[in-house]
Amino acid sequence: MAKITADTLISECLELNPNSAEILLATGMHCIGCAMAHGETIAEAVAVHGEDLDALLAKLNEGVE
Repeated sequence: MAKITADTLISECLELNPNSAEILLATGMHCIGCAMAHGETIAEAVAVHGEDLDALLAKLNEGVE
């Protein structure tokens, strides 16, 4: 089973969890439409947006199959 980590690219996250777009948008992270999504990790996005990394990863991993 795949797991979303701090080093997971946002584009990979969108593939791993079908609910990740909704989760990211709810936290104010509109990274899904950003050109940087293909090269930016979850940790890098969190650093820019000031979110709690551990809490976000927990939410993102809830929907991973």
